[in-house]
Amino acid sequence: MATIERQQPLPVVRVGEIPFEETARRWLVEQLWGESSVGVIGGAPKCSKTWLGLDLALSVATGTACLGRYAVPRGGPVLVYLAEDALPLVRERVAGMARHRGLDLDRVEIHVITAPSLRLDRAPHRAQLLETARRLRPRLLLLDPLVRLHGIDENHATEVAGLLAYFRELQRKLDLSVILVHHTRKNAAGGVAAGQGLRGSSDLHAFGDSNLYLRRARDRLVLLTEHRAAPASPPVQLELDSTDAATTHLKVVAEERDDGRGDLRCSVLAVLADGEAWTRARLREQLSVRNERLGRALESLEQAGRIRRSDGGWQAVN
Repeated sequence: MATIERQQPLPVVRVGEIPFEETARRWLVEQLWGESSVGVIGGAPKCSKTWLGLDLALSVATGTACLGRYAVPRGGPVLVYLAEDALPLVRERVAGMARHRGLDLDRVEIHVITAPSLRLDRAPHRAQLLETARRLRPRLLLLDPLVRLHGIDENHATEVAGLLAYFRELQRKLDLSVILVHHTRKNAAGGVAAGQGLRGSSDLHAFGDSNLYLRRARDRLVLLTEHRAAPASPPVQLELDSTDAATTHLKVVAEERDDGRGDLRCSVLAVLADGEAWTRARLREQLSVRNERLGRALESLEQAGRIRRSDGGWQAVN
């Protein structure tokens, strides 16, 4: 008679024995990035994603406000890898932002990985990055861009899931935040939620605890936020200020105008209030509104956690 090999059981705990923690949202950078969160900075090429990533890095490393607006409750060391930028350029950009803030670059705790390549779909490089982060204990790890960090098929959900699991492992083992800079698709449809325009598997969007999206809207650069456990903050317009080349920096110039979307958002919520799923085409017909304007309203409501997309269409979130 064959013997059954016994395995070690999984750990369990009664729900009432789980230690209580304060439920208030903790921020690495207020309104922009949750503490010990993973996610992406997404956007089309040449829309200042790297500038935003470095602004976040400098803010966390020095405890100064990101974009001159978003506070850092508790700063600490930062580890970065910029695969597409030469080291002198990285120094120049950070030095300019530090100079603008009146900071001494020599005291900035941003540590730059200088390896010529980093392939995080390979076990040796994964182990090296884990050990580097273990020694430095950074509050934030910035990796830019994701496409240069692997050789997998970004449209293959299983391969992408394995890579993202490694980033989640880093976050959980070392209690740090991980920001991945990633591109949006060139053919992303207008009006869809920003995260659905990310290139590759939809797992990349679902992965993020905090996500930031940069997009061009005519002559404006707009920053959108998305959080798993907090409402999205109001969209803002950004500008790369190079008036003085020695202090080039990204800054907030205005809150994004609503352009009448507030009333439309209320109308959409009123239609969806009964819990029924409505297709976009049906909503457009019911509300007699242009498709582009409806798309912006749906995107805003989804990012705020007020509605969700189901198989049957859009539904309100109770």
